[in-house]
Formats: sequence, structure tokens, C-alpha cells
Amino acid sequence: MHTSLDLLTRKILGELVLNAYRRDLSLYLRISEYLKNKILQREIPEGASLPSTRVLAEYLKVSRSTAIKAYDILLLEGLIEVRHGARYRVKKNMQDDVLPDHKVPADVTYPEISEKGRAFKENVHLINTTSEEAIAFRPGLPPLDIFPVNQWKKLSNYYWRTIKASSLSYSNSSGVEVLKRNLAGYLNMMRGIRCDYEQIIIVSGSLQSLYLLGNALMDRGDTMVMENPTFPNVHSIFRSLEANIIAASIDREGICIPQADEVSARPKLIHITPSGHYPTGVKMSPQRKSDLLRWASENGSIIIENDYEHEISNWGLKDPSVFSMDTEQRTVYLGTFNRLLHPSIRLGYMVVPYYLLDTIKALQNHSHRFVSPSNQVVMNQFIEKNYLYHHIKNVIEVAEERKALFSGIVRNEFHPSFQLADSPARSLHLLGNFELPVSDQPLIRRFKERHLIAHAYSKCFISGQQNGLILGYAAVRKPLIPKKLSEMASIYNKMIKEVTDRTGLP
Repeated sequence: MHTSLDLLTRKILGELVLNAYRRDLSLYLRISEYLKNKILQREIPEGASLPSTRVLAEYLKVSRSTAIKAYDILLLEGLIEVRHGARYRVKKNMQDDVLPDHKVPADVTYPEISEKGRAFKENVHLINTTSEEAIAFRPGLPPLDIFPVNQWKKLSNYYWRTIKASSLSYSNSSGVEVLKRNLAGYLNMMRGIRCDYEQIIIVSGSLQSLYLLGNALMDRGDTMVMENPTFPNVHSIFRSLEANIIAASIDREGICIPQADEVSARPKLIHITPSGHYPTGVKMSPQRKSDLLRWASENGSIIIENDYEHEISNWGLKDPSVFSMDTEQRTVYLGTFNRLLHPSIRLGYMVVPYYLLDTIKALQNHSHRFVSPSNQVVMNQFIEKNYLYHHIKNVIEVAEERKALFSGIVRNEFHPSFQLADSPARSLHLLGNFELPVSDQPLIRRFKERHLIAHAYSKCFISGQQNGLILGYAAVRKPLIPKKLSEMASIYNKMIKEVTDRTGLP
């Protein structure tokens, strides 16, 4: 390395070469994502100068155009800036969400963070944040304005009027028995799932279920199979657990079962979203489900069936769940009320094979302990009084009206390069694709500046990245959809013009 380079430049270049970072991405994307994470984690401080494109290209033995494209992405995302004749610099005030260095005493010795802790910190950027105040057009939200607040309030008030002091003590880690019994009946009616209530574990949501399952089954380097693309949060958890992840592509029948030469070791876990593959909406065919169960049996694998919106995607259909087709108790079934009622309710569940029950309960006792019993009892009453059934019908009706309005505006106001994918399954989100030499990340950042939310399709990929926007339409009232969507279209169209002006593409 050139001895004349400053220490920070040498550090950046040295670590970039030594880290086999995201080999599934194109080289310029690997460089830009690596630098982006270092900037957001404050390892490259605000105002710091980055290596020049000439130095970067020379040291990495890549073309200078590759280095320029990597920096162009960081420029578009607003992370760096450059003035004529000057070096690229990290923008200031871009790291508000990261712990400021001045709050960590420099003269105090602390123990080293564990490998697992460092892995979770490194991969947290993959998770789609849930802290934004904006609703338009965040995926994963139901029509919040039609939730029957008064019904829920009456049930909650009744619970607190009749509660006994003895019920305020610790609760069973796996959940309140009366809710688990009702959930067993509910799942039998809604999804044809027959299980004992003892197999049901009440959790705060799918993310907690996956964290518990990952820690119960995965050691560092263990192999698992994951749909590609998939939920970024799923990828983040198992990548942080340092699993060897096999990315399985999707065709018209669902997940493509890996061939023998694609899997070096028997996978412990297989994660699927068969009712409506996320985010494309592909429904897994019954034949593919049977093939997957047979393959899992041959490999001794556990299947995680993440049925994240099953009430919406399977309403009125007789689409058997993988769990109901499984004759060997090797499927864990995940469901959640957070995507159906509202996220703040923090109620989900999983149906667990008996051989895993004690381990999952032990992990829960060591961590979350239990979900609020009051919410569980009220949810039980909500099911018993048939409020949930009527709410599902209302959600589907309202969501379909809003989807029609949303889709029409997109077709009329967005640049023709942006196309909504035709989803085979009913869902509360839509996928918009665009085939242009621009990352979806800068768009996300520009939307956020205007209090508009979209999730990046590129974050869903383990390998073979594509760009696009995942948009939730259901939570936005009809009068607001045209206004908010016009703002989003204006930002998208402006960025497309910038890209075409810069590249000369039509």
C-alpha cells in the first residue's frame, strides 16, 4: 500500500480487501455497501475524506468506473458529498441513530463484544425498521383506522374490572391456556391445522419466533435453506446466528428444492412462506409442498412455515398448509395478529413439534418470559365473540378498495419504468419493479425525507440482487392515497430524470 496515504485511507482499503464482504453482490455494490455500513456505524467518522476513485481502483485492481459507481450510490443515498476538485467526504449529521462516540468513555476498558453480538450489530441494517411515525406506504400494516377499538376497549375494561390479585403474578411462558385452546380451534377452522393446544407457544411476533427457533437449533456454520428473495428480517436473524445459508430461488410453484450439488451439508432448517411468498406473492403448489416435505424428511430437516398473512391470502380458499400435510411432525407453523389487527398489539404464535417444546420454553423463560396475560385474555374474548372473524372480512373489503385506487394512480402518475407486479396471492402490500441502473436505497432515503415509507426490494435478496419498492397501501385512508402517492411519484420521476440525464439512457 502507498506509504503516502493517510491512516484512515489505509485502514479503509486494508479492511475492504481483507473482508470477503457480500460476495453475492456486484463488486461496486459490495464496495458501496461496505462503506455505507462503516459510515452508519461511525467507523468512518463524519467529515472524513474517502480514498480517491483513482486510489480505490488502483488498490482493489478494479476499473475506475467501478469505483465511481460505488461512490455514485453513496452520493445518491446522501451519505457522502464531493466538491469540484476535492475528495469525497462523509456528510455530517447522517449518524443520528448511532450511539455518539463522545458518550463512550475513551479511557475506560470494557470486555470485548462477543462474536454473536458483533454479528447482530453488523447485520442490523438488513432489518426494515419499525420506528418510523409515517404510515404511507409502509408494508405490513393492515387498515388501522377500521380496527374495532371500542370492542377491544370494552373487553379490556371487563378484564381489569374482574381480575383477581392472584392473576397479577407470573404467567406461563408458553401462553395463557384459554387462549391456546381457542387458537387450536381457530387454526383448525381457518387453516385445517390439527394440533394439541400444548404445542402452541404465544410470542410477541414472528421475529421472536424465529429468534427462538434459531437459537434452539442452529450452531455456528450449520446449514439452512431460505427462499431468495425473502423477508430481510429472516435473513438478518440467521445471518447473525452465522448460519450457512443456502439461497433457494422461486418459480411459479414456489421454492425450488436445492439439488444435491448445491447443498454441502444436510440443512437443519428450511424457511418458507408458502401461502404468499414474500414479497412476490407466489403461492406454493400442493405438489411442491409434498416434494418439500419428502426432501426435508430425507435430510432430517425442520420446516418453518411462516404464514404471515394467512387470513388474508387464504380467505375463501382451500389451500392446505404444509403443517397439515406433514405426517412426521417436522413443521413449525408461525402466525401473527400484528399484521392483521395492528403492530402494537404484539401477539403472535407458533405451533411447535413436541420434540422442540421443552427447548423453546426454556429459551423463552431465559429471555422474554411471557407475553402480557391481559392482551392474551382479551384476544381470547375477541376470538370467542366472533369479533375477529368480522374484522377479517372488513380488512379484506377495505384493503381491496384501497388497492384498486392505489394501483390506478401508480399507472397514471409514475414513470413507465415503474411497474406493479401482478401478485398471485391476496396481500396487504404490492411490489413495484424497475429495471434501471439505480439502487432502490436512494429512493427510500428521499421518500423518508418527505415522511413517505417504502421498503427496498434489494434488501430481500441473499444473492442476485434486484431493485424495486415494496409498498403497503392498506393502512392509508382513501382520501390521502392520491396526495401521498403523487408526492412519491414526483420523487421517483425526478430521480429517474437525474439518472437518465447522467447516463444518457432513454
